[in-house]
Amino acid sequence: MLNLIKLVVGVSSLEELAARQTLPENARTLPGHATPLPVVHTRSFPRRKDEILPGGSLYRVIGGLILCRQEILAIETSTRADGTSGTLFFLNPTLIRVQACPMRPFQGWRYLTAADSPPDLDSPDTARPSHPGTPRTDKADTLPLPLLRELALLGL
Repeated sequence: MLNLIKLVVGVSSLEELAARQTLPENARTLPGHATPLPVVHTRSFPRRKDEILPGGSLYRVIGGLILCRQEILAIETSTRADGTSGTLFFLNPTLIRVQACPMRPFQGWRYLTAADSPPDLDSPDTARPSHPGTPRTDKADTLPLPLLRELALLGL
């Protein structure tokens, strides 16, 4: 399985990303789905589409940190308003928080292998219970973005 990673420009939080994805210009109806799904518009079509679908995710970089992922449900070509061709990534609306990981700016999207992808916050790999069977109690996902960035840079 292969994933993609892309910067989120002009967004400062996961809540703002979720709100932006509900706007009409950022949602489309995919055959087989009753409600519109969030889409990401991009210029390039991934040559390795068959490795991404099914099961691949789009990891999102906000403020220099990989903070979440969304499952990619479909990848389709589209025609942009200026007549040029583009690509739409249809996403599952659920934002899955991942362990914050620093990422330098880049343009477009990049491939991201499963081995290089940060783990989900609720995965067994990141859980650090005080007693066996106790759910994770830290609130890393509620920390301010600058603090999350500093902790990630320190490897914490």
